[in-house]
Amino acid sequence: MTGSILTLSILFIFASLLNAAELPISLHDNQKQPIVDSFAGKKATRWGENVPGVRTRLDTSDRVIALTLDACGSAGGKGADLRLVDFLLQQRIPATLFVNARWIDANPELFRKLAQSPLFEIANHGMWHKPASVSGRSVYGIAGTKDVGELVDEIGLNAIKIEEITGKRPKLYRSGTAYYDEVAVEVANAMGHEVAGFSILGDAGATWSGRQVREALLKAIPGDIAILHMNHPESGTGAGIMAAVPELRRHGFRFVRMSDYPLK
Repeated sequence: MTGSILTLSILFIFASLLNAAELPISLHDNQKQPIVDSFAGKKATRWGENVPGVRTRLDTSDRVIALTLDACGSAGGKGADLRLVDFLLQQRIPATLFVNARWIDANPELFRKLAQSPLFEIANHGMWHKPASVSGRSVYGIAGTKDVGELVDEIGLNAIKIEEITGKRPKLYRSGTAYYDEVAVEVANAMGHEVAGFSILGDAGATWSGRQVREALLKAIPGDIAILHMNHPESGTGAGIMAAVPELRRHGFRFVRMSDYPLK
């Protein structure tokens, strides 16, 4: 009898844990349909990196720059530039990290370490790293979300994943490829996200040399947001950042997270 009670208790606890894990998904599903309904039939006419509503700069004249580092999680993009991460930690450089769900799965311990650091804020880079579209538009050969429902899943499911691990829901969203139509931006806003663009192309998708990255960053003006990558240790991104940081500091720049200032 005692063994049966113990077995039932274990089953009850296990079921409770499963229900707790399923609860955020259920809430997402309940909130999804009203958003889909509210945007039904709305057609997009714009497509690009800087459509209306995308925030590309910090709204300040302070001599600050926000480094934003994407972790994309594609088949060839699940790596981690540990030298760059160590440099940022040692030099106390704040940054905003846009993290994709697949990258989290490939780097769970590192993700938790980054999320626990007060230097970094974790932002949403989508569940599957898709361009943000309500009609399936593509860019760079990557198909965008096919409709509003898939876009809500792309944004919302990764937000849930991040919140379950960190205890904090991300407020900033950058799509895979940083491309949007203007309706997709409105959908993201309706879900409580600000859409994060950039004013400095920092590494051209982790394809530039260290010299090119350094030169791009040294063109910074107050309030710039730089887009870079932390998931390609073989690229020149880390070397370029490490070379630029001391020079930017000598020029009076401070490094901040995107959430440290209003955006425009």
